[in-house]
Amino acid sequence: MEAGGRVPWVKYGSVVSLFVVVLALWFRSPQNAVLDDRLDTVLSSLLRAEQKVGMNNVARPRVAIGFGGCVDLIVDSVSLLNKTGIQPTDQPLHHDYLENVEQLAQSFAYFFAPGAAAERFMLNETLFSELVEGARDLPGNRWSVGGNAPVMASRMATEGCDVLLGGTFSTDFTDVLSQHITVAGKVIDEPDIHLILEYPTGARWGRYTSRRANRYIIHSDANNPYLSSMEEFAQKLIDFKPDLLVVGGLQMMDNFPFRSGEREALLSRLGHLLSSSSPQIGIHFEMASFVEESIMEDLLHYVIPHADSLGMNEQELPNLLSSLKGSNITVLSDPNPRVATVLDQMREVYRILNQRHKEASAESRANGARATVKPLTRLHVHTLAFQAMIVTRGSKWKNTMSATAKASLTANRHVCGSNDIDPSKARLIMDDSFSVSRQEGSQRIPLQETRPVSCWSEEDYEICVAPVLVCTEVYQTAGGGDNVSAAGLVLQI
Repeated sequence: MEAGGRVPWVKYGSVVSLFVVVLALWFRSPQNAVLDDRLDTVLSSLLRAEQKVGMNNVARPRVAIGFGGCVDLIVDSVSLLNKTGIQPTDQPLHHDYLENVEQLAQSFAYFFAPGAAAERFMLNETLFSELVEGARDLPGNRWSVGGNAPVMASRMATEGCDVLLGGTFSTDFTDVLSQHITVAGKVIDEPDIHLILEYPTGARWGRYTSRRANRYIIHSDANNPYLSSMEEFAQKLIDFKPDLLVVGGLQMMDNFPFRSGEREALLSRLGHLLSSSSPQIGIHFEMASFVEESIMEDLLHYVIPHADSLGMNEQELPNLLSSLKGSNITVLSDPNPRVATVLDQMREVYRILNQRHKEASAESRANGARATVKPLTRLHVHTLAFQAMIVTRGSKWKNTMSATAKASLTANRHVCGSNDIDPSKARLIMDDSFSVSRQEGSQRIPLQETRPVSCWSEEDYEICVAPVLVCTEVYQTAGGGDNVSAAGLVLQI
């Protein structure tokens, strides 16, 4: 009887369930249609903004980029940790460098939960080799050309530039580079391997869940910290006559066991190279994950004063600002900051560095010497949700609105692993409107789908902000900042 009594309920229950699903789809469809239309409009508007500036019938820009390079071994982070028996820790901790499994687990957990990018040097070569061997056999692993300089060089060559790349590479490495890239540096038998531990939004490791997709990078690099290609790069630079000089990869020097005074001597030579270049050449420095206080001091002394353009992410911006203000390095910042917060930090970096430039120039004039430092005229910050640029009015940097749009689109293209942007695999996470500052009473700017790049003038500079169509089916986050910065620069030189 009970079985017979349940049949009608099952029958009608299925009908009711189907009816509920149809109703849900009926009521949800208009909202989804609106969201889809909005993404389509933002995408088409960003594409129009990007295409306003073309490179057709124009000589290919010449860009010189240093230093270093490696081979990236990209794996799913949780899969590798599980395979190698590294257990989740109960104590997330920041470590400047890694010596054992416990420190790796603590450091990884520290950055994994908030979804913040990090890169650490591993002193323990045996442990690093064991991790690499484990990664080699992991299903789904990928090998790719790595290092800030080669990644930026590849993007710029793809976007229409001729590139001089400074680094020490194996012949296998150089064989896969674009024909528009000329290498300056020694040939080595085996390139260094960098282990890229990727994770998507919502990944779980023990009790930790990642708030956003990102990566944790480990290396035990023995070549790149020495900038060994710098001499040959400097020699070829003379005849190459670049329109732009880009410096990146200096985080390889962070917490590396140099002899006393060795790193300072290398950065001093780099500073001389930058200061002796033609004043007409733009110099861009791409920041990275620095955690050692002394290297930040060296960068502020030897490198940053000679750069008139800086690129960085939402973690590196407050780190630089803290160093400029004499505070401790900011190791971990909000991985999803508000626009107003980032713009205020950018204004302060811009103000402090240009005040330092004025003081250094005045001192040079008083001593009868030629000023070799440059004012900061371009600052680009790339975040998950948006791109922001500050560019001095009347400076050499042009097409800021289009460059900001291109940077935004490149973020999606790289992370999704496709040149064609699919709105069904993207979402907007930037607010529908944003304040231009955290100061009370600041103007709010609405996100307009038909004109998504917002630009306005302040003091002696222009600010542009563009939303990012955030990729929801992540292919790769590593190298995202390098691709975005390079793409933004291409339209401004």
